[in-house]
Amino acid sequence: MDRLKLVLQYFQSNSESISNGICIILSLISVKLYTSFDFNCPCLPQYNKMYALGVMFVPPIILFLLGVLVNRHTGVLMEEWVRPLGKRTKNPAVVKFLLSSMLQRSLLAPMVWILMTLLDGKCFICAFSMNVDPKYFTGIPNSTGIELIKIMAKVPCKEDVIFKNSSFRKAVSRYVRCYSQAIGWSILLFFIFLGAVGRVLKPCFNHATFLQTRYWSNYLDIEQKLFDETCVLHARDFARKCVVQFFESMREDVTVRMPLSSAFRPSTIHNEYEEEEEERLHGITRQDQVDHLLQTWYECKPELDVTRMAYKPKVCITWEDINGKALFSEV
Repeated sequence: MDRLKLVLQYFQSNSESISNGICIILSLISVKLYTSFDFNCPCLPQYNKMYALGVMFVPPIILFLLGVLVNRHTGVLMEEWVRPLGKRTKNPAVVKFLLSSMLQRSLLAPMVWILMTLLDGKCFICAFSMNVDPKYFTGIPNSTGIELIKIMAKVPCKEDVIFKNSSFRKAVSRYVRCYSQAIGWSILLFFIFLGAVGRVLKPCFNHATFLQTRYWSNYLDIEQKLFDETCVLHARDFARKCVVQFFESMREDVTVRMPLSSAFRPSTIHNEYEEEEEERLHGITRQDQVDHLLQTWYECKPELDVTRMAYKPKVCITWEDINGKALFSEV
């Protein structure tokens, strides 16, 4: 149970871990789909190859598009690619890093499906049994009056009566399955070798550049998250203010007169929650201000420099007596 909690905490720690978890889940789904899929070759010369190649490559395309769709790096990549330049220059290395990360994760589930079809061999037998030269095999049914191409097309169908008491179908199936499994293992070995070479040669390149690229790609993701969270908080407080303002506008005016003593300051009646709420509104209290803020965020992202604090407009409250004379002010 503790190990399961650690795994869940890892996948919830950041967007990269979540993306890895989603890719693993898609890969497991592809394995489950293939094992539960009932493959039935049509055993017709004009349809065998189309059907087999469709089963081999159409589901991987669907899994790839799903991987692109659920990958958070896709949204960050497109936003960074199409955004106006504004005060912040675009870094092509960051865009390439995001694209590479997105493609690597999205291709995992499709490659699992393709490797499973190749190692299983059914699709390959259905697609390419007609390309085998039958003269290398004995026991071919030659007394049925059926064309040779149709006989070869029926090799994937072990229930066909023309192969009764004949070892021809099994021999051809084993032959084609060997080719299929050889291709599958070769592809798997290639990717393992490529990953090992990449891991070994990685320190030989400029590692500082890689760290910088990874840092700023993570920054873009975190920045967008924080902006969305801040917008949610602002929208909640903005909605609360609007609702409270509506209810208060329906209430009749009540005037309470009381002396202003030196020991009493009206600021003491301010509620701490209201002050915190006002701080979260950041002075954006009208619809046109909100629209302008969102438009500015899209068109002109802030430059990456936090040494200069932005100017914050201040609110000055002046208390006056009944004659209009200023008593004191608060900022």
